Amino acid sequence: MPTLVHEFAWPDRVVIGTIGVPGARTFYLQVRTGKQIVSIALEKQQSAELAEKIDDILDQLGTIEGNPFSVPAGTPVELVDNDQLETVEEQFRTGAMSLGWDPATAQIVIEAYPIIEVDADSVTGEIPDVDDADVPEMLLVRMPVGTARAFAKRTREIVGAGRPACPLCGYPVDPEGHVCTLPEA
Repeated sequence: MPTLVHEFAWPDRVVIGTIGVPGARTFYLQVRTGKQIVSIALEKQQSAELAEKIDDILDQLGTIEGNPFSVPAGTPVELVDNDQLETVEEQFRTGAMSLGWDPATAQIVIEAYPIIEVDADSVTGEIPDVDDADVPEMLLVRMPVGTARAFAKRTREIVGAGRPACPLCGYPVDPEGHVCTLPEA
């Protein structure tokens, strides 16, 4: 079965957003071009890592002499997107992701694949390669450097807007209360 590729070469919008209250939020990567919109669920940690790695790539590219790709050091104000997610219809829950750079188009490239169900009888102890598996669909997003910088900034803000951390143990404080489990001294 061929893989259904949801491809966005120059998206009108690409954002991370959430649905739910802190402590019970679902994170979504949402991409739109015209009327085509795709929303995939991902973990908070996947969102945080994605933003961090995008900034790492952009920071490295910005140090190339002459900055040939015009990588902005900060977030261009005109690209800031603080709007809510549009209507969310979850396409799939993200398992593996890859992140890259396409120098031909000067774009950050994100590939996201659904969680792959592995048959317990076929487990060999090796991590299955997405290329070897029957992947029913994937998301492929290409975004220019300014959009990528704005995406990373918004994602860090969304991830950081969760439950406050306990000043004693550092774990998130639940709305119902919090009991520290500090190790005994």
